[in-house]
Amino acid sequence: MTIAAAVGPARRRARIAYLLLLPGVAWLAIFFIIPLISLFFTSLQVSTGSSGKYKAGFNWRNYVEALSEYWEFFLRALIYAGIATVLALVIAYPLAYFIALKAGRWRALMLVLVVAPFFASFLLRTYAWKTILADDAVITQTLNALHLLPDGRILNTSIAVIAGLTYNFLPFMILPLYAALDKIDPRLIEAGSDLYASPFTTFRKVTWPLSMPGVVAGTLLTFIPAAGDYINAELLGSTKDKMIGNAIQTNFIEFRDYPMASALSFILMASILIIVTVYIRRAGTEELV
Repeated sequence: MTIAAAVGPARRRARIAYLLLLPGVAWLAIFFIIPLISLFFTSLQVSTGSSGKYKAGFNWRNYVEALSEYWEFFLRALIYAGIATVLALVIAYPLAYFIALKAGRWRALMLVLVVAPFFASFLLRTYAWKTILADDAVITQTLNALHLLPDGRILNTSIAVIAGLTYNFLPFMILPLYAALDKIDPRLIEAGSDLYASPFTTFRKVTWPLSMPGVVAGTLLTFIPAAGDYINAELLGSTKDKMIGNAIQTNFIEFRDYPMASALSFILMASILIIVTVYIRRAGTEELV
């Protein structure tokens, strides 16, 4: 076969591959790239003096004002999301480990129970937590009887906001962990026992490193939406617990300050992108880079 004859089919296969990619690329362009560009230019708009009326411009001061006025909201969002992510990891890892390696015939049922909360709306689940954490609820009364609540309540505090974030995004942590742990060959764990390693050493040397892709994926899937969430802070927290998502929502809907809301959104996206990039590189999981 000549070189020219071999090149022809290769080019046809390449064209077919590009054609198959075209729908996905078009979808990203229409529903992600174009709105992102529009959001960027909106963040630079200049006020015309009328409420809710803006014109095209390059007002970079919107970003300066966004940082100076709402830096506490940014910091609070990152702290709350970080704490909720750590708590979700602590809760999810033992559960995912049990489902993947110990559940046996109960595995399918437990996975259904993990996914079951998604059958109720996010808003409804958060409203339910208002009842669970109310001042006259069993949890609050029990903790008060043990003198574990300094302010005597949970609702409308940072504790309630973090609890809501942890609960609502917990499945996003469990499922990637389960997928990573399920791929581990049980013989590797048995080999650690055969070599007289303690259970803790086997976990530290074998199970944990092999599950790192799931840990990284789970923490990202939990931290990123939690940092931008505003429903939990709105329903479960006080005015002192507002996060950057609340600032974006207030500026966009109530104040109709679209440039400020867009600038806050861009700063949030840039901050999360930097944090995620550093985290992935530090974690050393090449599969997710």
